[in-house]
Amino acid sequence: MVLALLGVWSSVAVVWLDLVDYDNVIARAKEFPFNFSEVLQGKLSAYDADGDGDFDVEDAKVLLGKCIFNNDLFVTSTVNVTCIHPIADFYDVLFFVSDKKKKPKLLNTFEKTIKTEIDAAEKLRKKGKVEEAVLAFDTLVQQYPQSPRCRYGKALAEDDLAEKMRSNDMLQKALSTYKEASELPNATPDLIKATLKKRAERQQFLGRMRGALATLEKLVQIFPEDVALKNDLGVAHLLIGDNKSAKRVYEEVLAIAPSNGFAKVHYGFILKSENKIAASIPFLRDGLESGDPGTDDGRFYFHLGDALQRMGDDSAYKWYERGHQRGHFASVWQRSLYNVDGLKAQPWWTPKDTGYMDLVKTLERNWRTIRDEALSVIDKTTGLFVPEEENLREKGEWGQFTLWQQGKKAGESCDSVPKTCGLLERYPEATGCKRGQIKFSVMQPGTHVWPHTGPTNCRLRMHLGLVIPKTGCKIRCTNDTRAWEEGKVLIFDDSFEHEVWQDADSYRLIFIVDVWHPELTQYQRQTLSPI
Repeated sequence: MVLALLGVWSSVAVVWLDLVDYDNVIARAKEFPFNFSEVLQGKLSAYDADGDGDFDVEDAKVLLGKCIFNNDLFVTSTVNVTCIHPIADFYDVLFFVSDKKKKPKLLNTFEKTIKTEIDAAEKLRKKGKVEEAVLAFDTLVQQYPQSPRCRYGKALAEDDLAEKMRSNDMLQKALSTYKEASELPNATPDLIKATLKKRAERQQFLGRMRGALATLEKLVQIFPEDVALKNDLGVAHLLIGDNKSAKRVYEEVLAIAPSNGFAKVHYGFILKSENKIAASIPFLRDGLESGDPGTDDGRFYFHLGDALQRMGDDSAYKWYERGHQRGHFASVWQRSLYNVDGLKAQPWWTPKDTGYMDLVKTLERNWRTIRDEALSVIDKTTGLFVPEEENLREKGEWGQFTLWQQGKKAGESCDSVPKTCGLLERYPEATGCKRGQIKFSVMQPGTHVWPHTGPTNCRLRMHLGLVIPKTGCKIRCTNDTRAWEEGKVLIFDDSFEHEVWQDADSYRLIFIVDVWHPELTQYQRQTLSPI
């Protein structure tokens, strides 16, 4: 998989299952904590998204997607049905934050005469009596079939019931009701906007990214002056890997709102994905400095720092430090974004530290067998080694041959190196590591790999030296630089910044084995999403 952390937003096809795994949604959500009190004290504090006269949990849900509230923390619920691209995870539920702060007008002239009845049904919904709320709104819809607000209320109640029941069928029903409400005559503009935004959000929750895109395109057509909707549309394009359309949207936004921070950070991200490193920096920097909603995210600190590093600008570490202070990075050095809190964090590990001494001994005892199988498939004519595609190289050639990816065995690959795969089969800490890989890595002379970090602190990375030139090959992790040895295993935590140089006169060949962080419980290993 090409990691979007390093240049591409969505570069793999996502196969969506029919059912959303709600338990996985909850578990995934806990990886994205934000300070709720800060949000309420900021630009969202004036919002009353559901039109009941105050700002409460329901309003936050409308603005930020379905949320889980825990004391002063809220976390946006995300969904990973099979394996969603790491960067896309943050946007699995769009935030749809509007710049408009006035109370939305959801009632048309007639509906003001039945406001008491609508309020009574809405009160049931807000008290969590969702079954009763569905019945109450259904009764109102039958009595007033041309009332957009009654139908919108029914959709919200069905939506809440779907969440309670964990039912996709009920959520699909809510999607249909949202659509009906938006298409009724005499719907107020604010109700049309709220209804379609909610529909797009829930389509996205189900993984129906193209459906959400179509809904957002309709919204932008209806409300062409709404910059926030255009920003959401840009994200929707990014989610389906259409960077070109997203770029066009953000160029339109910046033409009419040149100081819009949300558009700037996303436009900067796209420029960086196009390898326009220098051009991306001012957009990423200005967008972060704006403090606009949706900009204070670790990914943008990550990309700005990375761009500055590639330009030789040491101010990168100022931005990494700022990202750390904002709670996005564990430290200036450790900048992974998909983390489990509380895990032991150190750049270099010994076999004893990991508890995986048997695996290390097996690798070192059999290193010649592993080497010989790798050499048998390294011939370029076989096409088994593929170039590194994560935009990590400043220069040179770097090929990889993958045996396991995200805890899944690449059967055809293992057919080519059966002894190597056979040695690993009895080590689930490696073969079952859904956040890692097992692969051969060959690097040619003259190659330099930029300083970078892996996506997660949930794994450790083992390097077994197979063919190592006597001089010229080295790896730095934080401020400690080491060299490989043939038949020996190096172990480091690749969530810390690391960098590689290959300045020898012949190729370097190693065997990479990712393993679960030893402090992860068995339950965590089973439930953490793949990366």
